[in-house]
Amino acid sequence: MKDFDSRGRAGMALALMAAWALSACGGGGTAASSSGVSTSTAAALSAQAALGEKIFNDTSLSASGRQACATCHVAANGHAADNDLPAQMGGVMLELQGHRSSPSIRYLSTNTAFFFDAEGTPTGGFFWDGRASSLQDQAGRPFTNPVEMANTDVASVVDKLSKATYAADFKKAFGEDIFSRPDDAFARMTLALQKFEQEDPAFHPFTSKFDDMLRGKATFTEQELRGFALFNNPAKGNCAACHPATKSADGSHPLFTDFTYDNLGIPRNPDLLHNANPAFFDLGLCARENGDLLTRADLCGAFKVPSLRNVALRKSFFHNGRFKTLKDALTFYVQRDTNPEKFYSRNADGSINKFDDLPAPYKANVNVTEVPYNRKPGDAPALSDAEIDDLIAFLQTLTDGYAH
Repeated sequence: MKDFDSRGRAGMALALMAAWALSACGGGGTAASSSGVSTSTAAALSAQAALGEKIFNDTSLSASGRQACATCHVAANGHAADNDLPAQMGGVMLELQGHRSSPSIRYLSTNTAFFFDAEGTPTGGFFWDGRASSLQDQAGRPFTNPVEMANTDVASVVDKLSKATYAADFKKAFGEDIFSRPDDAFARMTLALQKFEQEDPAFHPFTSKFDDMLRGKATFTEQELRGFALFNNPAKGNCAACHPATKSADGSHPLFTDFTYDNLGIPRNPDLLHNANPAFFDLGLCARENGDLLTRADLCGAFKVPSLRNVALRKSFFHNGRFKTLKDALTFYVQRDTNPEKFYSRNADGSINKFDDLPAPYKANVNVTEVPYNRKPGDAPALSDAEIDDLIAFLQTLTDGYAH
């Protein structure tokens, strides 16, 4: 956007852009649904959810005795990791590196089990590959994952749970004999975790500047408005194509994800130990552990579209943690195809090994048709460096805990 030659013209332009922004998001004013309420109006947690909170923060339930759900999903960091590691450390001695970056678990309460929509688009599911069917399913898996909390089996988790300081409360909620039935106890434990994530407003606070803008309680700066326009412009950022920024029909505030999957050709990350094996490739959706999509070669390399809420708090980006800053991640988006030499390794002959974290047969799966991925070397990127900065200014308005 060019400089304005007077404050009057600047003010008029900003007013018009603000009106457009509110209109694009379904109008201003207060949200019509509970998804827009602040934490101050939230109801107290149920007994089961209160147990879930204790379980979520309990390091004694891990084999190392030093890792809880909250270790990798830090509330102050949008319930994502609070470091820039490509994957978190786990195992009995916290000596093993995980396989993928730790995603945010905030704003997932309306997500669904994995399915294909009417157009055949893979949608929903939990984790980067959608393999878990619910918050409860997702919450239970790290406890027995050898590179996470590393318990040998469900029974060993329940044994630790039976010795927790809140074990009496657990029996009161689920029966005096609950610990004699490990499978049932584990199911109740993960149910409590789900209840906690559903009920605690901290997992869906809607307290960002963007939310206050929708409520008419905040005003974007000129730079934030420019960034919002770029975010929505299908010829520029085109971010809204996968990260919708409009209110739902019920008036609830946008989650900035459509819960679908995309193959972006993220560069290989040498900081992931399993990538030391040149024959290893993380194929995402088509290779998830239950094998239900093994025949869908077209889905190899696709990963979940995450919510952009609190994205400015992240310290690593994408499923493999390849980028450490939001600026670097956005630069990759718009220069992946115009300047691939910046991101990818080279072949033995010196040529660029574009999409180097995919086997050759699956490189054709990468999204090369939608803006900003529809460029070729020599083309101008969809966004300039200054426009990336404007977009970042808007994305920072999605951070919860905005204070006037």
